[in-house]
Amino acid sequence: MGKLSAQQNSIEDFNGLAQHTGHSASLGIRERAISTYAFFLYFTGAQTGPIFYAYPVRFLVVTGSIGIVASVFLFSVSKGLPPNVSIIAVTPKVNAFLELYQYLLSFGVLGGISASLLFNPSISAVGHWFYRKRALATGVACTAGGIGGVVFPLIILYIAPRLGFGWALRIVSLVNVAAGITTSCLLRKRLPPNKKAGASVDFKSLSEPRFASTALATFLIEFAVFISYTYICSHAIHAGLDRRTAYLSNVLLNTGAVPGRALPGYIADRFGSFNTMCITALACVATILALWYTAGTNTAQVISFAPLFGFWSGAAISLTPVCIGQVCRTEDYGKRSGTAFFLASFGTLIGVPIAGVILEKNNGSYNGLIIFAGVLYLAALVAFIVARGLSTGWRLTVLF
Repeated sequence: MGKLSAQQNSIEDFNGLAQHTGHSASLGIRERAISTYAFFLYFTGAQTGPIFYAYPVRFLVVTGSIGIVASVFLFSVSKGLPPNVSIIAVTPKVNAFLELYQYLLSFGVLGGISASLLFNPSISAVGHWFYRKRALATGVACTAGGIGGVVFPLIILYIAPRLGFGWALRIVSLVNVAAGITTSCLLRKRLPPNKKAGASVDFKSLSEPRFASTALATFLIEFAVFISYTYICSHAIHAGLDRRTAYLSNVLLNTGAVPGRALPGYIADRFGSFNTMCITALACVATILALWYTAGTNTAQVISFAPLFGFWSGAAISLTPVCIGQVCRTEDYGKRSGTAFFLASFGTLIGVPIAGVILEKNNGSYNGLIIFAGVLYLAALVAFIVARGLSTGWRLTVLF
């Protein structure tokens, strides 16, 4: 199961890979590939729900494993046309377009869909086996995302200079093969197949205020979290760090994410998922606006932001499914979760490109982008507070 959650960190991995291979100047390629990946990760999750309930989980896991291996391999051979190709006039713009569509198809589309076939069934399977400790179990499963986000970039960092970028990615692909086989053998769901489960998107559920506010909070927090994940490396370079150190800031972010995804689950089982989510969202607002925004060219401040934000933002991945489960009946969880993440997928699709436009309009200054991310997190915090209030009242002492 660890491998499944790790696929989500391909978003951060791709960001670091772009820095390592010299694509950092072309932010548009990264933005579109990352936002496309994140979109399909959540959008496809809404479609896989009925399949998960109707068929053995191995059907999704094997398909997703094959797809993610193919995605990484195809990404390793993605490139523009050589200048001696006579079919078309190869210009820098043409090559940039060719690279973009190859990255979009291999990483964004195939990678996002395949990761969704792995990630979403694994999280759903956790819900089958755990009730009282569901938040902790989900958090532990999601720690693999941080572990993968540490291991995969380090493979690239140390293998690429020796064997080349393509072969480094192919080694990552081999790791995926081994993990996929292991997962296919181990992952099981508790409940028998139910081919009458129906669709995983139910827009009528949005008429219920407490679910609608939770869905809005999920939309906003997923909108916000990928902005910081995407731009942390390029901001470090902008602040004056060398490329190697900037690339390692992504590793530090994921190092912080390992306890940041497990510990909130442990706390949530004791003090409430919404209470924990509100605290972590508030900490993210403070970390972004008080630390990242004021960092400037202060190397220590730039580097320290990565693990701190990785820690506090971990709940955005591990606790949102648990929060959704708290505002609906167990038998409705599949549809409610599918609806919430279906809507959140559009936030991930537009969030990173909008941040890129803000960066461009500010002539390369990251201040506007950072404020944008902080305000989105603040809005998500307000939405979680409203959802909590509508569910249990407005007393601070309520454990929810």
